[in-house]
Amino acid sequence: MIVRGTAPASELPSGAQPTDRSLAGEVAVVTGAASGIGRAVARRLAAGGVRVVVADLRPDPRDGTHEEGGHATTVDLICSAGGEAIFAETDVSKASALSRAVATAVDRFGALDIMVNNAGIWHGHRTILEETEAEFDSTIATNLKGVWLGCKAAIAHVVEAGTGASIVNIASIAGMVGLAAEPAYSASKGGVIGLTRQLAIDYAPHRIRVNAVAPGFVETSLSRSVMGDNPEHDLTPWPRLGTVTDVASAVAFLASDDSGWMTGEVLVVDGGYSAR
Repeated sequence: MIVRGTAPASELPSGAQPTDRSLAGEVAVVTGAASGIGRAVARRLAAGGVRVVVADLRPDPRDGTHEEGGHATTVDLICSAGGEAIFAETDVSKASALSRAVATAVDRFGALDIMVNNAGIWHGHRTILEETEAEFDSTIATNLKGVWLGCKAAIAHVVEAGTGASIVNIASIAGMVGLAAEPAYSASKGGVIGLTRQLAIDYAPHRIRVNAVAPGFVETSLSRSVMGDNPEHDLTPWPRLGTVTDVASAVAFLASDDSGWMTGEVLVVDGGYSAR
């Protein structure tokens, strides 16, 4: 279902603004948008007037218990607020699936202006001796190869169209500082940062900006499965953990004209964790 309109302020997700003129009318693909950070990003962009392709393995959130909007799909939340969105079943480890997601954006909405490569997995805390080869392979396939494929599909279209675009990749502070017992995850997110900087160089002449957001410890359904209902708030100098809205606001900034001369940057959103 696609619904057009401007979301009333009372129905916006937390932290969203009712009007963002630099984003209004643009088209975005957001991977991993059924849950967590991707869900918040999709809703934040839609609140600014962006038409969104929600690209995920399934339309329903992973765990509605801890999701803003409960068990409702991201598409339903956007459309009920007067926005415009469509779901595209997408396995980011498959090139054909990401090509279809981009094609869906172009076919249904006429363009691709923003690509947010967010989909990711985490198998839990493991040392390198405990982590299996299968866990390493699946982490790299989703977290790094998935971003590589998403960038590749978006760039191929935008270069041909000659329109320019903003690509935002979701990295992590795990790719910047040492975190205990996260070898595959850290390797994948470090790779995302390196890829982001490299692509920014190659495609600046095409006016394709490529930036990354590196979240710290953020409360999501996935993190609650590890921390329970009593998150360790002393994980950050700031007296609370991050929220998906904190990350979504950073993504919206990098997607917008407000960051028009920024490319190859990593915007850290971690409550001061990496400043220590």
